Amino acid sequence: MTITAPPVPERPALPEDQPIALHTKERGADLVFRRVLATSSAVVLFLLAATTLFLIVKGWPAIRAAGLHFFTDTVWSPDTHHFGVAPLLIGSVVVALVAVAVAVPISLSTALMINEYAPARLRPWLTSVVDILATIPSIVYGFWGLEIFSNLQIGPARWVAHYFGFVPFLRAPLNSGDYGKSIVATGLVCALTIIPIITSVSREVMAQAPRDACEAALGLGGTRWGMVTDVILPFSRYGVVGGILLGIGRGLGETMIVVLVLSTTNILTPAVLGPNGLGSIAKQITENFSDGSTIEKSALIMAALGLFATTLAVNAIAKLIVSRTGARI
Repeated sequence: MTITAPPVPERPALPEDQPIALHTKERGADLVFRRVLATSSAVVLFLLAATTLFLIVKGWPAIRAAGLHFFTDTVWSPDTHHFGVAPLLIGSVVVALVAVAVAVPISLSTALMINEYAPARLRPWLTSVVDILATIPSIVYGFWGLEIFSNLQIGPARWVAHYFGFVPFLRAPLNSGDYGKSIVATGLVCALTIIPIITSVSREVMAQAPRDACEAALGLGGTRWGMVTDVILPFSRYGVVGGILLGIGRGLGETMIVVLVLSTTNILTPAVLGPNGLGSIAKQITENFSDGSTIEKSALIMAALGLFATTLAVNAIAKLIVSRTGARI
């Protein structure tokens, strides 16, 4: 014999149980704001597509003349349909990589110093200084690098090339004279322009590390450096990598520093400590576009498209990595 429980009487519906009707239809200022945002987004996409289409249309004659070897050719001779884009593109990438290799340790150290070691009343001032450095025009850094920094690194660069020249990328190209106009010199000056960018992004991400975990690490007897390595850096690693990729994108697109510092050459070589080596797309365009022939201008435009695509890809990867950090936070 089974005993069943008596039914539980239903509770009468109360006024607060009734669902609240929400008006989802946009009206007034909300509708205007949404349309303005949609229009702005459409304009940005249109400009991006128009720029890409323009570069493709204007650069297509060079592709048609050189064929699939356009991006692999190493000799710059537009009259014979040899456009030598490989040394230019590789040189632009190497300048950015040298700049990032120098900027990353300085940027991470500065970000950690501002967040964890500087007095609290000085942190807003230091943050403002970093933001101001990011707004300085690159031509200012270019003049400074041309007149001062390039000359200071000539001696160390010549010493490294003399004693460590057996390493391919630590030697100087043949017939090198002025070590102040090398890929390395250009990358060192470019590092000044991307240090504030990487520092700002890294500092913002590190500041969002959970303070309770940081205090727990210190409370368990850990050192401040242990807290940095075990809590802050693992938490902010995606954001730091995103900031580094943003710095690479800035270095790839640098123009004035490259024009002022780098030597006028276009030779595919692993040697980066002296002049007469790798070139740069930005410098090649600046020096040859205005007086170049029709086919040469087409080749320079297509080379610009290659640099544009590389920069866009780097920034897209950086955006994905930074957004991934935001999702974890």
